[in-house]
Amino acid sequence: MKIPNQLSFIILLFFFCFSFQSCESKGKEKIGNIFGTKKETEKLKNVDIFDKNTQTIHVLVALCDNKYQGIVPVPEKIENGQDPDQNLYWGAGYGVRTYFKKSKDWKFLKSEKKDSIRMERLIFQHTSKKNYYLVADAYDGEYIKNCTKDFFYSSSGQMKDVLSVNSTKIGLYGNAKLLSYIGHDGLMDFQLSESFKNRDGQTRDCIILACYSKKFFSPLLQETKANPLVWTSHLMAPEAYILHDALTGYINHETGEQIRSRAALAYSKYQKCSVKAAKNILVTGW
Repeated sequence: MKIPNQLSFIILLFFFCFSFQSCESKGKEKIGNIFGTKKETEKLKNVDIFDKNTQTIHVLVALCDNKYQGIVPVPEKIENGQDPDQNLYWGAGYGVRTYFKKSKDWKFLKSEKKDSIRMERLIFQHTSKKNYYLVADAYDGEYIKNCTKDFFYSSSGQMKDVLSVNSTKIGLYGNAKLLSYIGHDGLMDFQLSESFKNRDGQTRDCIILACYSKKFFSPLLQETKANPLVWTSHLMAPEAYILHDALTGYINHETGEQIRSRAALAYSKYQKCSVKAAKNILVTGW
């Protein structure tokens, strides 16, 4: 018997809820503070001297963590937010580190150990459009709130930094042309009281791969004046192939709708769902 499309979509969402590291709040997140406890915005880096011919994509990944995040528990091997090598969003097969290292479109340049909060940084360069760099930071899963705040501070231009890659200085955080957040939607568990008002008048593109990210990120993202190229309207699995294929369209200067379509096609392929269902999950614009 053929199952109606609407029923199939409901079943698909139910499957996501119990199979993936999704968004059922357990109220267990433990918050650290990388910038201190008072007048936080005054301590943000704001360095913007870099090669303006370069285009940086800065990806902030909150590692999956059963203990400190309000998620439906995932297998122990891939849920340790203090172990990037095995983590679902980083070292696992469809994690950012593993997937992009295998990509023919991106050349892996180097890895850096940062600190106890940002556990690892990866730097890639596009193989054909060599002025494009991708920098990905793995945040300890305990510090998902820091990762979320850094994303908003970067999107608003309040937080800026640079990185030397060989003899070239590239922009990070608010100096990046595109910001991406990947991980659990922590805004379902906690609220942010900081101001993320745009500081420099620039509009930055962003991709937010987390459950219901359009609903929960919208109020603060509006303050930043960022342009959401891809974000989500339902439960979903924030795996690296979505970002990878969306970036192909971005680097080719495609429209938001074309970029979203690439992301949805990748999601449909790997999640074995219809393209229509994938497009219902991955959306673009306001």
